[in-house]
Amino acid sequence: MALCYVNGSLVDERDANVSALDHGFVVGDGVFETVLLRSGRPFALRRHLERITRSAVGLGIEPPDAEELARATREVVAASGLADGRIRITVTDGIGPLGSARLAGPRTVVVAVAPPDVDHREHCSVAVPPWRRNERGALSGLKTTSYGENVRALSWAAERGADEAIFANTRDELCEGTGSNIFVVRAGVTLTPPLSSGCLAGVTRALVIETHGAVERDLPIAEFRSGAIDEAFVTSSLRGVQPVAAIDGVPLALCPGPVTEKAAEAYLALLAASDEP
Repeated sequence: MALCYVNGSLVDERDANVSALDHGFVVGDGVFETVLLRSGRPFALRRHLERITRSAVGLGIEPPDAEELARATREVVAASGLADGRIRITVTDGIGPLGSARLAGPRTVVVAVAPPDVDHREHCSVAVPPWRRNERGALSGLKTTSYGENVRALSWAAERGADEAIFANTRDELCEGTGSNIFVVRAGVTLTPPLSSGCLAGVTRALVIETHGAVERDLPIAEFRSGAIDEAFVTSSLRGVQPVAAIDGVPLALCPGPVTEKAAEAYLALLAASDEP
């Protein structure tokens, strides 16, 4: 029996009910985090809880209780019996009308855990979709449940044989993936878009910057697609550091290259050293 946490209680996932009027369901009015479960313990949970608070504040909903979320996460992990997998923490504004207005009332809080993806690959290919991230939008840099844009872009990339879509922003600069951050290597230097590009402040992104010394710098999307880079990799809580093999169907000469391998080694060492880096 798989258990999840819903509004204060552990319940069988088959009995986990959320109202059809929940604003997260009706209009995507919510925030979430995906946390890596490794050896029976959540990785970097503190950083994820800090970010879900920032996302809630940015979305204009009441911030969640970090202690409640941490306790719920521990309870769900213990009840699952899983050693490795993914933890999903979702907080919505609760019941609302069938429209964009909000009602005063309690939030909806759900924590669930699932086994790891069985098809995780050593590398990925990426494609640049025709749509842009709006770095000036209200949701820029927030991890919200309004994921329709990501779903559409990822489907578009899959139709072209790619595993991930990498967005440009409205300034035609490199931004981020649908569920990942992007790094490129030129002349031995690791570069990644700054938060001002509109990208999410990824937890794994921050850890790679801290341990590997990547430089935040604006990069024209045309340069990303031109073959002018030596290596590239994406990061996320579930991917870790994943080398990019091809961009828009054009293979990169190095996959993984020596710089990417060094970044991956540093990240794996961090995973082994502490649950709360």
